[in-house]
Parts: sequence; C-alpha cells; structure tokens
Amino acid sequence: MSDAPRIQIGSGPETIRVLKAELAGKLLPDTYVCGGALVHMETVSGGQVSPATDEDSPLPVTASPITPATLAGLLAEHAYVYRLRSRKADGGVEMYEEEITPPRDILASVLAGKTWPDVAPLCGVIGAPVLRRDGTLLQHPGYDPATGLYLAAKVALPPVPERPTPEQVHAARDFLLHRFLRDFPWASAADRANYIALLATPILRHFTRSLTPFALIDATMPASGKSILTGGPGMLYGQRVMPWAYTEEELRKSITAVLAEQVGVVVWDNLAEGTVIDSPTLALLVTAGVWSDRQLGASRNVATVNDRLWMATGNNLQVGGDMASRTVRVHLDPNMPRPEQRDQSRFGIPHLDQWITVPANQLTVLWHLLILVLDWTGQGAPRACGLSMRQFTPWAHALGGFLAHHHIDGFLSNAADVRDIDEDETRWRAFLSCWHALHGSAPMTAAELRRSGEPERIGFEEHDRWDGQFITTHSGRLPNALSLGRLLTGQAGRWRGDYVIRSAKNDRGDRNTFWVEHHA
Repeated sequence: MSDAPRIQIGSGPETIRVLKAELAGKLLPDTYVCGGALVHMETVSGGQVSPATDEDSPLPVTASPITPATLAGLLAEHAYVYRLRSRKADGGVEMYEEEITPPRDILASVLAGKTWPDVAPLCGVIGAPVLRRDGTLLQHPGYDPATGLYLAAKVALPPVPERPTPEQVHAARDFLLHRFLRDFPWASAADRANYIALLATPILRHFTRSLTPFALIDATMPASGKSILTGGPGMLYGQRVMPWAYTEEELRKSITAVLAEQVGVVVWDNLAEGTVIDSPTLALLVTAGVWSDRQLGASRNVATVNDRLWMATGNNLQVGGDMASRTVRVHLDPNMPRPEQRDQSRFGIPHLDQWITVPANQLTVLWHLLILVLDWTGQGAPRACGLSMRQFTPWAHALGGFLAHHHIDGFLSNAADVRDIDEDETRWRAFLSCWHALHGSAPMTAAELRRSGEPERIGFEEHDRWDGQFITTHSGRLPNALSLGRLLTGQAGRWRGDYVIRSAKNDRGDRNTFWVEHHA
C-alpha cells in the first residue's frame, strides 16, 4: 500500500469530515452518485458465460450501493487509513501509525447525507452502445460524462465508424434481413419490421427521447422461435426473464424489483396460451418515464427511470383495456403441426437459439445493427411523420424513419390485428352490436337492459336472445342493474368499432338512460 493515498483520522467528528472530503475528492475509483446515494461499479463474478435465450443474461458490471461494510472494504483496498498512537520508548514517548478501519457508526454517518456535488452522477448502466442526444455514438466502455451513463459492454466491440461506407451498409442489411431474420415464420411484413424496430430501440432511446411501447411476441404454435426473438435484444443489452404475475399486486412488486437490476430488457416468458394482458399496472408502466413505488422491505418510496424494453411471449395471446393502444405485436405463424422439425440445414443460421448465445455472434449482430443506425443518422435521421401511436408517436416517427431509410416496409401496419386481439374491445363491440340489433337506438335504463338479458322460457327450454353476448364482469358473471349502470356510464361516448353508447337523463331526471348509435 506504499502508493495508496494516506488518510489520517482522529476523533469521530474529525474522521467524518476527513472521509467525506476524501470521497468528494474522488478517493475511490468508479464511484458515482445515484439518487442521492453513493454507488460503486464492480464486476460480477461467477455469472453464466452463455445462458440460453430464455434465461437471465445480466450485465457483467453492477452499480452496488455503498454501505458501511462496502465502504470499509473499499477503503482497505484503495487507501491507507491510519491514526497516530503513542507508546513508551527509551524512557520517553514515541508516535507511530496504526492502520485501522473506522467504526461502523462513523462510516454510516459519512454515507448518511444525500448531497454529493463533486461526485459524478450515474444516470444508468447500459450493456451496448447508444446514441447520445446529439447523434454521436457512446461506444467506449466505462463512464460517459456527457450522458451520465456507464457502458458495461457485454461484448468487446471494435470501434464502429461514425460514417459507414456503402459496402458496410449493404453488408449489414444483407446479414440482418437475409441471414439473421430470414427463417422466422413472420405472419406478415409488419411483424418483421416491428421486430427490427424493437431490436434497435435500446440504441435509440436516448436519441429519440421517447417512451417505448410494450412488445408482444406471440405465435400460433410452440417452438416457433419466440424465445429466440426476445433473446436477440436480451443477449445484446442484458435481460431478466420472469414468470407472469397474474395479480396486480404481484406484478407491481416484480416491476419494482427488476428496476433495481442492471438489465436492458425484461421478458415475461411463456404466458399461458390465450392469456389476456389487461393490466392497469402494466399500462401505467409503459407510459411512465419514471416508475415510483414503495421500496420492497422498507417504508419509503423509490423513483426509478423507466429505461427498459418490456416484452412478453406466449401462444395466441390477447390484450385488453388500454394495452391494445400501447402494444407493438410481433406474430409468428409457422402454419405446420411441428415447427421444431423444420430442416435446420436449410436455414441462413442453423440452430439460431444456440448461435445467439455465443459472444462473438452477439458482436456480429450488434455491429451490423449499429452500422445501419449510424448510416441513418449520417443522412440526417429522417422521420416517418405520418405515423401516430398515442404517447409513443415520437418513437414511431424515429423508428419508422429508420426502417424506411433502409427500405424495410410494413412498420406498425398490423395495428388493426392488435385491435382484433383486444379481448376487451371484442367483448364490447359484440355486446353493442347485439344491443342495437335487439333494441335499435331506444333509450333504456340499466334495469330495463338487464331484464332483457334474462333468457326467455319457451316451453321447457330457455332461449337467449343475446346469444351469449351480454356484457359480463371480469369474473364472467352477468352484472346486476347497479353494476351494469356503472359499466355503461364508464363506456359512454367510447367508440367500439362502428358503435357508441350515448347517455342522458330520463324525462323525470332521476335516472340515466342509455342507447346505442351505429354509424357505418
């Protein structure tokens, strides 16, 4: 430790002042401030070298909060902390140095404050190069003062040219379209274009300054390649694979927990067939730039930047509620009974599920993707301003322009397909259509409408005039008159296909009436 910084400490108050000044003076390497707390970047030992595409693939570096125990270890590693002691010698007194670890309560006091003006702020940890807001590429591993991001590269990438040559751009397009993505059973051109947009999204997130929609990757059959598609961005940017939480409370807890980890992609993998993704919590998540929630195991709230790509996979999944307008769908349809028996020898990249787990191959994918991105920005990053997607319109403009620049057609053209798998939309549209067919546009109270939903008895048989289309609660039961009135009030003015519910007071003004208008 002869070349280590020397720190002399004394009494408790003096030690606190000295250590705070030393920490502010960059005593410890790779130390930053995040949310008012000091964190230290450290390499994670013992991680999986090549996890499967449906397994966790964490980043090789993590930002660990500095606790009194970790501060003690860091001081012992990077500094010589001592105090002067006295002892008798030759009839007199001599002073000597004693290396010590400051007491835990002293270290806790040093870390208690939230103001560290001279410590560099850490805004996030990323696993692959990203475009800065000025259009330049952050590609050198380590801390970037311009963005506050720390690049913990998953693969050792050689420098990417800011101005790719036409030959490099052509090779990148050819690899991405005609080798890497060639053999997936895309249901349409839109599904391939949407996936490429999602693959490039983590690179462009800071440049576009936009929210990112939820990604739904589903298929008609198992073994169609869904996990390989999520593993593409997951292997490049770091991924966490989680089971789907079927209650809002558990979903909220899992979101808060995973936002404390350093990964770029979060995947809810292999949802039960036909699952309806209709979650207010998830709808809030994808439209929130910052996620705020109570810290697990504590009584205080934490706020975390929502900088992840959120994805779900399954077979024949559906969406409901507000998720339909917040979801980008990638649909696979192999149109055969056993997709796993396809002849791999004919594929552009045989056994792609294993190929993508090799770091050298991940480098190949990332290199070509960055070449295409920098070619687009080198031409002024043209936007596709004709696209619209609620809160995600800036994302759609940027990624649509990126795809159009590289002549990749179909982006978001399957939006109608997403509405078709909107379980909530389908139920209400069928209910309003049947209502209008039975009652026209005649105003009715909720009680009158509910009575019309009762089956008619014809002899010993029951006849349901609604043919099972009367709206039900989430538990699948017919609502009573009061619940039905609340449901209808919540839907008034909302179009379901060509139908819309209108409402007004009755002649006496003591209750609401409802009717359906149809506009072809």
